[in-house]
Amino acid sequence: MALFSQPTARALAILDLLMANPHQAFGLTEMTRRLGLNKATCHAILTTMSKYGFLVQHPKTKAYRLGPSIIAAGNAAFAQFPVLEYARPELEGLQNDLNIGFAVTGRSKLHQVLLALYGRASPLIDSFQLGLRLPNTAPVAACFTAFSPANQLEAWLTRAHESRGEYNERLDQKLRVSLIAIRARGYEVTLNTAAGRELATQLERINNSWSLTELEDITNKYQHDLCAEYYHLDRIDPKARYDVSTVAVPVFVYKKIPVMCFVAGSIDKPILGSQIEEIAARMQESADRVTRLASGREAIR
Repeated sequence: MALFSQPTARALAILDLLMANPHQAFGLTEMTRRLGLNKATCHAILTTMSKYGFLVQHPKTKAYRLGPSIIAAGNAAFAQFPVLEYARPELEGLQNDLNIGFAVTGRSKLHQVLLALYGRASPLIDSFQLGLRLPNTAPVAACFTAFSPANQLEAWLTRAHESRGEYNERLDQKLRVSLIAIRARGYEVTLNTAAGRELATQLERINNSWSLTELEDITNKYQHDLCAEYYHLDRIDPKARYDVSTVAVPVFVYKKIPVMCFVAGSIDKPILGSQIEEIAARMQESADRVTRLASGREAIR
């Protein structure tokens, strides 16, 4: 059984809440209400985090914000992940050219993480906050998995079967077909679903009562429910209209494995298959340019 540290989870919940609300500060009372923590416990954690610079407290309102040590940690992460800096101007150009919102996602062993948002992405910003973690479990994070080694692909599929309690051959075949389609054309297209709408509703709801465990339960349910829905667009008819949720393009730097994905969202009405192809082609041009820059094959202008 995996070990779990409750004190660590409480500190992470505080950081999660502040990252999800970067323009807000929270006093002790509001913090304890949202996180469901004992006031004395929360105060001790906040005091310790402030002492070491991970939080700062306003001298008059006594409200807490993220502190300079978090900035230092972020800069250290950037140093380990410089490709994101190359991506910034490309994504700003994309959102200006296409007038839709864009996100950048990264991947850990068990999660897909929202790293950045650009442009007209208000539907995303309302509920999909920076740092949001979704399960790296089928069908989520397929754009990463389609270009990953076979052992990672099989682990991704296995987690999906385990989340449903048993192996499902029909689901397995559906997911493998989706991965083949993504790899063949070089990008992923997902459709709006009931599970996606419910996730957005639940994320907005828990923003007023933040809980790491509840967040994990909600995102796991989302992943579970997606398995039963028509989520991936495997074949694109240029003349047909589709209710698209996202278009995702991988960015490669090392060993031909995606280090992150560019994700187009905020598509507020059904679009033609030909428009999907145009958006994806423009995104692939930017992703290829970032790959060349990050690998030193193209100079920064």
